[in-house]
Amino acid sequence: MIDYTKQVPDHIEKYIGENHLFLEIFEGRNTENRPPLLFVHGAYTGSWMWSKFIPHFVEKGWNCYVMNLRSHYKSRLLDMTRITLEDYMEDIREIMKECAVPPILIGFSMGGILTQKLAETTEIAGMVLIDSVLSKEVHDKAPYKELGKAIHEIIVPAPAREEFSSIDETTEDIEFQRKYLTMESAHAVRSFSFTSESNGVSIDSHSITCPSLVIKAVNNELDDHQGRLTADHLSAEYLGLWNTTHTGVLIGQRYMDTVHAILNWLKSF
Repeated sequence: MIDYTKQVPDHIEKYIGENHLFLEIFEGRNTENRPPLLFVHGAYTGSWMWSKFIPHFVEKGWNCYVMNLRSHYKSRLLDMTRITLEDYMEDIREIMKECAVPPILIGFSMGGILTQKLAETTEIAGMVLIDSVLSKEVHDKAPYKELGKAIHEIIVPAPAREEFSSIDETTEDIEFQRKYLTMESAHAVRSFSFTSESNGVSIDSHSITCPSLVIKAVNNELDDHQGRLTADHLSAEYLGLWNTTHTGVLIGQRYMDTVHAILNWLKSF
């Protein structure tokens, strides 16, 4: 199995704040007048999820701040039965203090909805949402065909990933994820899920003024419609990546499609 965390460039590792948030800083060249990139991972994951991505952005001269939310990866382990989505918001704000100027946030899945919520009240230079959790406003217009099951656990276990491969992930890609996937806060998952007991996170798009890019893993017309609605809601640019999976857009064999899309969008900065 390839462990992609062993292939990233030399970098700085720091523990930030009282919750010892694990932060990796990768320094690019030609960063004058460029905001740094702050990568926000999704549920069950950590900075390791960006391992394939980082070398390409560093090579193009971008400073990359790759964070870990509390109790994720190498951050300090806390009582996950008490952690909320608001706690994760505070973690991002804590890491942003390490940036000399407002960063561009790149959020995946849960990190995408956290990024949107943060952008309502916090100055950021821009945001990229990669297969983000849907906002309540988007789900109201294009709901899932079936609601998810109500979440009664106090801690949600890591996804099983029982398959050996997918349409865009090899056995090695999935084994890499199995090695690191971990449990998640039930409070946090319940907050952004759509079940009989929860309606997701509301996003006030009128409060968000930064340039934005929405990238969606698409396998059917509903996926594409939800992606386009998300972009419309945020006045963002949109790219639907057909025949890709949720984790495949970061880890799978077509991850460079995602990288190229972000790098092209970043040319305006």
